[in-house]
Amino acid sequence: MLGADGMLGRAWTELLTRQRVPHDTRTHPDFDLTARQHVEALPLVAGDVVVNCAAWTDVDGAERDEAGATAVNADGVGVLASRCQRAGATLVHYSTDYVFDGQAQVPYAVDAAHAPLAAYGRSKALGERRLFAAGGSYLLVRTSWLYAPWGHNFVRTIAKAARERESLRVVDDQRGRPTSAEHLAEASWRLLQSGTRGITHVTDAGECTWFHFASAIAAAVAPSCRVEPCTSAEFPRPARRPAYSVLDLARTEAILGAMPSWQRNLTDVLTRL
Repeated sequence: MLGADGMLGRAWTELLTRQRVPHDTRTHPDFDLTARQHVEALPLVAGDVVVNCAAWTDVDGAERDEAGATAVNADGVGVLASRCQRAGATLVHYSTDYVFDGQAQVPYAVDAAHAPLAAYGRSKALGERRLFAAGGSYLLVRTSWLYAPWGHNFVRTIAKAARERESLRVVDDQRGRPTSAEHLAEASWRLLQSGTRGITHVTDAGECTWFHFASAIAAAVAPSCRVEPCTSAEFPRPARRPAYSVLDLARTEAILGAMPSWQRNLTDVLTRL
């Protein structure tokens, strides 16, 4: 488990502990994905599984330091994928809806072409290509709009703001699929156990805009808070975001069955904030 103290890494660690699956964890700074010597020193043998939850996730920060984001999300992934390939280990790696440009009219299929709009998406798309080029066994899971009862994420931010303020303005022209980190870890584990390899998409079922997502959060934790829609142009950010980044779940649902809705998973998370 790499990046075991992050939002997704914690979900994975708790899952493996519940399942009584033997596992080792690595966290920064003791393990640095950009340090080749750390990656090469991983004690891997054939049949091992490496779950990589280590990533640069600061979308706007990547605009200021694309080299830093690329070092983690692409260069480090390439070295890790090569290390796993040589050892005969399977690499579970995560990517993002931001490898797409948001111009689609239907959910993005697993084989859709990369067309990132910003530095973060470029770094993740390059990481995917480095993973493929290594030629080893992998499970690449693209996901989107990650949230959990812990860590820095949209749900916790909006819940706190709604409790403290009378009104909020949230963009209503970006559409995607929220994803519970705990659901993502569990679905990834089930895919791994099923022998699935290659590219998959895992999110909560359903889709919404950030405004609709925020409205559901505020209604649950602070009904008196008014949530108002705005455009992305009214809320400028350093990095461009795709207007439509809904990921197609067909392959995953054919293997695992229907994904739980974002409303159901959100309700579960909100009860534990």
